[in-house]
Amino acid sequence: MTETREIGVGLISVGWMGKLHSRAYASLPVVYPELGIRPRLVQAADTSAERAQYAVDVLGYESGTTDYHEVLANPEVDVVSICAPNFLHAEMGKAAAAAGKAFWIEKPVGRSAEETGDVAEAADAAGVQTAVGFNYRNAPAIEYARQLVAEGKLGRITNVRGAFFADYSAEPKGALSWRFIRNLAGSGVLGDLMGHLTDLSHYIVGPIDRVTAATSTVYTERPELPMGSGTHFAVIEDGNMLPVENEDYAAMLVHFADDARGAGAIGTLEASRVTIGPRASYGIEVYGTEGSLRWDFERMNELQLALGHESHVGYTRVMAAAGFGDFEKFQPGAGTSMGYDDLKVIEAKKFLQAYLGQDSAHADVHDALAANRVVYAAEAAAASGGWESVEQVPNTSAARRPREESRHG
Repeated sequence: MTETREIGVGLISVGWMGKLHSRAYASLPVVYPELGIRPRLVQAADTSAERAQYAVDVLGYESGTTDYHEVLANPEVDVVSICAPNFLHAEMGKAAAAAGKAFWIEKPVGRSAEETGDVAEAADAAGVQTAVGFNYRNAPAIEYARQLVAEGKLGRITNVRGAFFADYSAEPKGALSWRFIRNLAGSGVLGDLMGHLTDLSHYIVGPIDRVTAATSTVYTERPELPMGSGTHFAVIEDGNMLPVENEDYAAMLVHFADDARGAGAIGTLEASRVTIGPRASYGIEVYGTEGSLRWDFERMNELQLALGHESHVGYTRVMAAAGFGDFEKFQPGAGTSMGYDDLKVIEAKKFLQAYLGQDSAHADVHDALAANRVVYAAEAAAASGGWESVEQVPNTSAARRPREESRHG
């Protein structure tokens, strides 16, 4: 019988993502009983006393506080989830490292590549494990796509096309939340959606080493929203209009490094938060000399796959099933779909495996730094009109080959 290892969990910020992390931890003993991991929800922090109490009454934490430093100082807390707004990530990540706590942090880890680098350095210096919320790479269809590319099934990768299009800011009277303010969010859709797309490109194809870009701000003003009084989905009629300080849309032309699985390939990557039509259409296409594949998060449980030179065949719809990542841990067979929350359960599993010293090939702060260096090089390129080189990050999980990961389970 598997020996059970209890891991004390702390939470910082009890918003939507904090609730999702909490549910993911609670699901682990049910979804992965063979791991013998039992998360214990010890303490949650939120600036709102009401939300901190919600964490106790509803989510099941043993105690709540309005001071996140208490969570980091709690000797019963082994690992911490950091789910606060972007502008607090670097501060909290470095504080967690200083306290010797392993931490799972949402992206972007910093408002710039420099901030993200500071967190990575702090975590490395402290010797603590980290995880970053690049959840889309955990989709079973993406895991299968990565394996196909690594095994050479698509031949030599020639080009990549990706588009992460969302409508969460398409309403012109949508509130001016922190996401639109430079010193709170950093960049706009570059750091938000493009960071995810960049990580997917790294994970499936390999590191990007050069980039040029263009950006635009579609809605230059939005109605003011007092901090803490609503979400970025709030719509405000006749509000006081203030300037939007970062971009709504970004397009990048990228070149993949010579050590990538798609060495020398080029790609076009786009991201928008103001589209009308796509809701959460987060897609990537990979083209090679022997085939191609397509994936879209709105249909996350399937992959469009074309192999060989018979042009009349076109794409085959491949449904996620047993053997695709962790699919069989959640559903019995193809056609019964997994959901967004399940990807976070996989993420929690990989984080806690890494905390226990098991090699889980999860996304960590080094992957976050690699993605941030690309998107902030793109921001510089958009300003200069030229190409920008991307400083490479060693030891990212994305750079490893799937065959190496499979040996570790």
